[in-house]
Amino acid sequence: MAKDTFTPSVAYLGPEASFTHVAATQLFDEAGLVPHPTIPDCIEAVSAGHVAYAIVPLENALEGSVPLTIDYLFHGSELFINAEISTPIEQHLMVNKLHTNGSGKVESVHSHPHALAQCHKYLQYHYRRVPLIQTTSTAAAAKYVAEHPEQRIAAIGNRLAAEKYDLHISEESIHDFHFNHTRFVVLSLRKGQLETDGHSGQPKTTLMVKLPEDDRSGVLHQILSVFAWRKLNLSKIESRPLKTGLGNYFFIIDVMESEEHPMMKGAMEELAALHCSVRSFGTYFTYA
Repeated sequence: MAKDTFTPSVAYLGPEASFTHVAATQLFDEAGLVPHPTIPDCIEAVSAGHVAYAIVPLENALEGSVPLTIDYLFHGSELFINAEISTPIEQHLMVNKLHTNGSGKVESVHSHPHALAQCHKYLQYHYRRVPLIQTTSTAAAAKYVAEHPEQRIAAIGNRLAAEKYDLHISEESIHDFHFNHTRFVVLSLRKGQLETDGHSGQPKTTLMVKLPEDDRSGVLHQILSVFAWRKLNLSKIESRPLKTGLGNYFFIIDVMESEEHPMMKGAMEELAALHCSVRSFGTYFTYA
């Protein structure tokens, strides 16, 4: 895949060899990548202008949306999505090479909460009574295992993490379902598309819609009708708490069309007429 002609700085959820790092290397030059310990750190880095882009996980095929990413985008940033990349996810169980002789038992399993959840059945069957320790990323778990050889612990992560931190993969492909992909989004302060080759060619626009204050009956049906009669395809609709009280939500809607399309402009006008608060994260393309 062609890279940008310059080397932009890109914040990603690190450390090196995280799944986000793998996704970032598919779109950007390795020289510009800057690891950050948490998703909020990545978002704040691009919001403050310390980096040109941030790439963070948005949704997993097995575990759904990443709430931390969505909530920070809605409540705490003024960013736009410039690209999306869908990456296959394979989870492996890895241990320090000092503990490959089979003696002793694993005392705890470390990984990101989503990775632990993606391997729930495997962990229930093999490590039902073993503590599961959450980390900020799968790579952080692998790094911790490498740095603590005195402990009989395991990490769940990708093959690159095992290579990077010199760990032994004791069991491969432990995720519960075969089709396991994660959507990552590239964020920036500007609205526009990432200028690199290899995207799908199908534009996508992400909207966050807040319902009218009067909370009248049938308003969600009205909102969906705005898109339906215009034949605008919705690839996703999801609700998230507004954090203002029980029963108060906003909706994340992915529309498979450019926001510059006449039908999309008409849809935005009709949503405003319905007294909805709408925020567009821009139009972008998906890479694989």
